[in-house]
Order: sequence, then structure tokens, then C-alpha cells
Amino acid sequence: MLQNNTQLKSLIDKLWNNFWSGGISNPLTAIEQITYLIFMKRLDDLEAKRERDAEFTGEKYTSRFSGKYKVPGSTEEVDKSELRWSNFKRRPAEEMLLHVQTKVFPFLKDLNGSTSPFTKSMANAVFIMPKPSLLVEAINIIEQLFEEIAKDAEQGGQAFQDIQGDVYEMLLSEIATAGKNGQFRTPRHIIKLMVDLVAPQLGQRFADPADGTGGFLLGAYQYILTELVRKKDPGKLVRDEDGFERGSMSAVLTENVKTIIEKSLTGFDIDTTMVRLGLMNLMMHGIDNPQIDYKDTLSKSFNQDSQYDMVMANPPFTGNIDKGDINEGLKLPTTKTELLFVETCFNMLKMGGTAAIIVPQGVLFGSGKAFVQARKKLVDEAELKAVIAMPSGVFKPYAGVSTAILIFTKGGETRETWFYDMQSDGYSLDDKRTKQEGYGDLQDIIIQYKNRNPKKDSDRKAKFFFVSKTEIVAEGYDLSMSKYKEDVFEEVSYEKPPVILDRLKTMEGGISEELNELEEILR
Repeated sequence: MLQNNTQLKSLIDKLWNNFWSGGISNPLTAIEQITYLIFMKRLDDLEAKRERDAEFTGEKYTSRFSGKYKVPGSTEEVDKSELRWSNFKRRPAEEMLLHVQTKVFPFLKDLNGSTSPFTKSMANAVFIMPKPSLLVEAINIIEQLFEEIAKDAEQGGQAFQDIQGDVYEMLLSEIATAGKNGQFRTPRHIIKLMVDLVAPQLGQRFADPADGTGGFLLGAYQYILTELVRKKDPGKLVRDEDGFERGSMSAVLTENVKTIIEKSLTGFDIDTTMVRLGLMNLMMHGIDNPQIDYKDTLSKSFNQDSQYDMVMANPPFTGNIDKGDINEGLKLPTTKTELLFVETCFNMLKMGGTAAIIVPQGVLFGSGKAFVQARKKLVDEAELKAVIAMPSGVFKPYAGVSTAILIFTKGGETRETWFYDMQSDGYSLDDKRTKQEGYGDLQDIIIQYKNRNPKKDSDRKAKFFFVSKTEIVAEGYDLSMSKYKEDVFEEVSYEKPPVILDRLKTMEGGISEELNELEEILR
């Protein structure tokens, strides 16, 4: 797997260290700037490939780099070919930095036309590079990264865009500081688990109202392509480090499939940096025109009710918003974002649509009026299919909060809800989050969920079991695992004190004065 490529990891670490020592110490700022450079390189490579393909097939193709480009704020025009990575990287350092800042980056910002989400999100983007030498170093490392990616693709049989997207994921994983208002990156193996559980299909409309770096959209995208590979050529599927099957995109990513997926995936975020990173993330993985927009999905300006077949989210946990700006469609009497996002996800679903969202475990048992009403909504107005309790270390190093996954279908009827007590996610539950042997409970959760049966899954001492709606209602709509799980107590028998004393005497090689005194007391 890519994560085992020590050369790639070493190059990424070197890139980070250069930016840090060069004066860009904020991780989000650094990854933005690195992303812009990788994107410039990727754009040039894609255009070169399309030009070669068109020449081979005899089809007409107009490159993004053909014609003239009018430099913003001046009367100067330059050949677009001068804006290609392969050309500007040869310029002297100081001249190159000025060229990238004043010509290449403005061209990049307006890449998809004035009305695209990408162009809108890039409106206030700034190319920050403290000194020419840092740009030269970064370009050299990125060149090496792409050479290593190409080699890995050739030897491993993966599609180039799969690996290059994975490198971007490795860059994102370097963000090790919590964001504002309880935002933090969702571990990719948890995303894969959730996507596998809800199983999105090609053509379904899929959304994330708190999109971040686009992880859930990307997870849905990769799941859909994997299922297409499974139908076309299942022999090309491979298992990743978390036990999830994955297929190469190139095998099934036709223009028709790409168009359907681009129209199907939608994301929103209130943080412009996250919007840019999310857009770039999907574009790095082969989605040319991703639909991720800057939007506060809890505010009055947001109206996407009953639009989506599937909604997935890991919304901010600790935020509160201005009461006067809360969307009028949200009826819960609260300003807590973790509750309002539950209702937002519910409202965004079409009838029969399914959501999978992560919530802090306090949402499962909080006694406040809004907490109870939120759970009541899921049980009474939807089919609450599953509550999967996760251990507190899953979101380290960002936070130690205990969380749970809720899966529900709007308009269904809750009769029995399936509970699972995840004890391991395949990684250590400390700040290092080291990969452990095996997959933890991840694959077992998928197997047991897909084969769940209220008549069989009834042992309250097991990891998973069903609880009836009647019982949930009787418990005040409490959804905490501990409310229903029966503890298992193991009886431990100890040897009698004289027997232990005899063993201690043998271990000591003789009778000490202290043991003699203890023996007298016991006898």
C-alpha cells in the first residue's frame, strides 16, 4: 500500500519541514500553499496527457494553455504556455516567484470560469511564498514526489490519479491541530466504514453539510467506483490497510460516469480554507468540477430541504451559533451545533433517504429538552437503524471525546434499533494512533450490520444487539449503549493465604523474619 512507501513519506516530511523553516508555520496555510503548487503540476501533466491522446486519436483538442492570457490589473498579455509548470519551473528563482505570483496563480484562480464553485472559493486566495529559494526547493521536491508516484503506479498497478490523490490525503493527515468550533479531520478509515454501511449508488444525490476537506464526498466517490469495478472486473479489487476493498478508478471512470458523479456529490462548509482544500482534494482525485460551496448550513440563507438521497457528516461538536441567524426550518430549542446539525441532516434528506452522522456521545443521553427532542425525531419520524458507539481515542490527537455513529432513514418506522459497541478501530487509542495488527472491529461491524437480525441479535452481553422502540421510548429516548448493555462479571478465585505464603517462601529461597511474622498473624 502507498502508506508503506517510505520514500514518499520522506519527501512529504521534507516538504513540510521546508515550509516550516521558511516561515510558514501554520499547518493550514502550509497545506494551502503546497496544494496550489501540486495543483499547478497536476494541471500541466493532465493537459499534456490530453494533448497526446488527442494527437494519437486524431481528435481536435484545445488545451487550457493555448492562446493568450490577460494579466489582471494590467494591459499585459502573455502566452498561456508560459503559465505551464514545465515552462515556468526553468526560470531563475526571483523571476519565477514573481511570475507565479502575478501570472500563474491568477490564471489558476479563474481556471473553471467565473461561475464555478472553485473560482468563487479562490476569489480571496493568496499565494504566499516568503522567498524565492523556498519556491525552488518546493518545486524540486514536488517533481520528485511525482516521479515516485509514477514509479509506484507502474509497479503497483494502480491508476496514477489514485496514488496522486492518496499523496494529497497523506498531506492532509499532517494537519494535527484542532480547528475552530470543534472542527477536526475525520479519520479516513471511519469514513470508509460509514460509507460501506450506507452503500451509496451511482446517480444518487449525496451531500455533506459540514464538508471540511471533502472526506465523505471522496469516500462516496471511491465506494461507487469500487462497486463499478466489482461488477466489471472483480479480480482488480484489492484490500487496503483497513480491510476495505478498493478498485482502480481508471478502469471505470468514463466521461459519462464522471459527469454523473460530479452532479451527484455536493458539499458545504463555513470555512473558506476548508472549501478550497475540499475542492482541491476532489480535483486531485479526478473530479474536474466538484460541487463544494461556502455556506453556513445552519443559517437562514441555507435551503436544501428534501434534496438528497444520502447525507453524511461529522459536524462541529462544541459550537454555538447566534440564535437570530438559525434557519427557520430548524425547530429544536437550542443553539448547540451538534444538535442543529442532526436536524439539518434530517431535513436535507428526501423521504426514504439515509443519513450517517457522527455525534458526541452526550447527544445520546443528554437530558435537556433539545437533546430529547432530537432523539425523539430520529426514533419517531425516521427509522433509526443503528447506533455505533466508538471509543474515546478515535479522534486523537485532535480530541478525546467519545463519539457515536447514527444511521437513520427519513420517513421510515423505527421498530428495533441495532447497537454495536466498537472497542477497537484498528489503531492505538493514544495520540500516536499507531496502526495495529488486523482491522479492529471495522470489518466485523460491516458484516454484522449487513446480517443483523432482531430475532438473533438479542444477547445484551454481546458487542451488538437490538433494542425495541418500545424500550427506547420507555427509557426517555436514551440511546446510550450503557443503558441497555448487560455487564459481564467474571468471578475471580484466589488461593488461600497460607498457600500464597508457602509459595512466597519458596520464591525467597528460605523463611524470612517478615514472612514468619505474617504467618503468625494469619494463623
